Amino acid sequence: MAEFESIDNVTKSNILQQLKSASPLVHCMTNDVVQTFTANVLLALGCSPAMVIEPEEAEQFAAIASGLLINVGTLTAPRQHAMRLAVQSANAANKPWVLDPVAVGALSFRTQFCQELLTLKPAAIRGNASEIMALAGESLGGRGVDSLNTTSDALPAAQLLARKTATIVAISGEVDYITDGARTIAVIGGHPLMTRVVGTGCALSAVVGAFCTLTGDRLQHVATACALMKQAGETATRRCHGTGSFIPEFLDAIYQLN
Repeated sequence: MAEFESIDNVTKSNILQQLKSASPLVHCMTNDVVQTFTANVLLALGCSPAMVIEPEEAEQFAAIASGLLINVGTLTAPRQHAMRLAVQSANAANKPWVLDPVAVGALSFRTQFCQELLTLKPAAIRGNASEIMALAGESLGGRGVDSLNTTSDALPAAQLLARKTATIVAISGEVDYITDGARTIAVIGGHPLMTRVVGTGCALSAVVGAFCTLTGDRLQHVATACALMKQAGETATRRCHGTGSFIPEFLDAIYQLN
């Protein structure tokens, strides 16, 4: 890992305290499967979540919120319209927004939409290795939401994508890589059990959205989001007895971060 930057505990603690003090209002236009879990993760961190999806309301609310998440997991044509309006509104109000390109690559509808969204300057992009490679035009994507590539495989594509779009790209996996195209932070940790319950990746994207609202080094802020979620996953795995008890233990671990 010597060629990569890391994020130390003092920096993580300071950034987490900054988040808790700010208590950002995060507008989550996310998939139907994970809305409750995503909201609970944000609440456990001290943020305020809102799931506003009606086009007229989404456009208005994106300008009010501190930040916006666009997750295309259950994308439909009406939702696409609402998301486009919300992104344009967030940009006009100078509010950061994050793209989670769920299952991009094999399916043309969502792939074309996410390619369109790239031109609207997201503050950050968070996905698994196959999604990031597909978004960069280097693969056909994974098996649905499952990655068929490692984060090391995807790192060159992520760095290229970050430079091309002038944004932060975070690849999630056994090792998370967060890059702006020039600097790269590697974050280790977590546990495979995190991939056996629905929503941890999608919730991470919402947490990235919350941290993107902070002032300062955005690369470190996104890396902190990744590191804290991995840390909570490790804690929850030590305490739980399987996937059923993992989720409440994970939420407790997020709430107890300090």
